[in-house]
Amino acid sequence: MIDDILEFNKKFVESKGYEKYITNKYPDKKIAILSCMDTRLTELLPAALGIKNGDVKIIKNAGGVISHPFGSVIRSLMVAIYELGVKEVMVVAHSDCGACHMNSNEMIEHMKARGIKQETIDMIRFCGVDFGAWLDGFEDTEKSVKGTVRAIMEHPLIPEDIMVRGFIIDSVTGELTKV
Repeated sequence: MIDDILEFNKKFVESKGYEKYITNKYPDKKIAILSCMDTRLTELLPAALGIKNGDVKIIKNAGGVISHPFGSVIRSLMVAIYELGVKEVMVVAHSDCGACHMNSNEMIEHMKARGIKQETIDMIRFCGVDFGAWLDGFEDTEKSVKGTVRAIMEHPLIPEDIMVRGFIIDSVTGELTKV
């Protein structure tokens, strides 16, 4: 499959398909969006929000959550705010999220079934990784959004003048509901 993607890319560049996407690194709308990596949102989210290439910074991960106060999501938000001029943050979760009800113990069993040794898992735990905190999902999407919004607003390195708002998008219709 990757070879098919590489072949498409070669033709895309040769035909100058990139020209309609040219922009700069600064988001025109001064907004960063934290959202889920769900494939249903790849085109639906920008279409439903009326955003185009160059408008916003989009940060995606499993569940659209902050799993660590000094992890990649906060780092990305800090870069967006301090280096790229972002003034507002939208947290956009979605209906029927795969991260909802994720269970770290089940994921560990899947890891072991795919060849990860128990000794490796034990060693990582010994180094201080709490698999439950890191890999568990959430039970309530609205509560998850509220917690993520609060984590951003209360973060000691995020300035108080940044507006942070939370939403849930319907993963079928694109309807946005404020949380």
